[in-house]
Amino acid sequence: MYYTQLGNSGLSVSKYALGSIPFTGTNGFENAGGMSQDMTDHMIDYALDQGINQFDIANLYSKGDSEIALGKAIRDKRHQMVISSKTGFQLTDNPNDGGAGRVNIERSIDESLQRLNTDYIDLYYTHLWDGQTPVEETIQVMNDLIQKGKIRYWGVSNYSGWSLAKTHTLAVANHMAPPIAQQIYYTPESREAEYELLPAGKELGVGNSIWSPLGEGLLTGKINRQQAGEPGTRQGDGWAEPYVKDTALFYDLIDTLQEIATQHQVSVAQVTLAWLRDRPNVDSLVLAARTKAQLQDNIASYHLQLTSNEIKTITELTTPEPIYPLWHRAMNAYDKASDSEKTYLEGYNRLMERKDTLL
Repeated sequence: MYYTQLGNSGLSVSKYALGSIPFTGTNGFENAGGMSQDMTDHMIDYALDQGINQFDIANLYSKGDSEIALGKAIRDKRHQMVISSKTGFQLTDNPNDGGAGRVNIERSIDESLQRLNTDYIDLYYTHLWDGQTPVEETIQVMNDLIQKGKIRYWGVSNYSGWSLAKTHTLAVANHMAPPIAQQIYYTPESREAEYELLPAGKELGVGNSIWSPLGEGLLTGKINRQQAGEPGTRQGDGWAEPYVKDTALFYDLIDTLQEIATQHQVSVAQVTLAWLRDRPNVDSLVLAARTKAQLQDNIASYHLQLTSNEIKTITELTTPEPIYPLWHRAMNAYDKASDSEKTYLEGYNRLMERKDTLL
């Protein structure tokens, strides 16, 4: 397993992380999980044996029950584990029980530490952008938690490019610890993160960690033109996410992934993860498996090597539409682009060249 230092920090993390949404499956997460404690323990042990040291969770998942399950699974392995958790989603009717303000963050961290049965969390995320709370307040409370030893580092999740830049810039300008990582949604079907978030993370020294790289169950191969989601799963029980902007393109992508998977005699999930693993500016992928077989299959993708033509086929099929000012930069300022954005500008240029031939 490959390890990297996450963002501009000394925290070494594995390329793959194990997510915890399936651990319990209670309090609204019934169709996302429901495994026993013994199974959770097995998942942790197997991940560690495969070289995975990242374990990701949030107080949102089963409203704390997933944190309890992970806390029990830690046992004597805490020193081997890099644990991340998150807060920010509104969990009760209390207006202060959510967001990125001091009241919620200070209460949430203490509750998470108790549920996880640990003295500290390695990486603590704000789970979403809170435009009602001053950014300075969020930065200050996260730095206070670092000073108190309750967290080692902090990060953000589901931010826009400008809100990430604003948060990082204000922290540095005020001589405070900035976020070292962002957790974002990015798949071969949904590549909007390439517009700003992925290059911004690289430029700012913020690690890019990808949540739900299999599209919350969409990109496992179990959903195709002939087959809908299975009952008892997120995509089979009316789970609202993710948003699919182009259904026809989605099914074309599934066909392509299945064809490549057949050539390698592997699953569609493995092909998806192998493509994402080597994408520019991607630091880690957060896996979330419900069974032993799924976890083994997902981790096996680490050793799958796609051919350059296979990578090109997937990449060119779903290259995002160039939006302003990106099409303008691709046309007129490519030579001025930083390395973190050039790879995407190349794709926009190729797309525009293909469309030019049709006009």
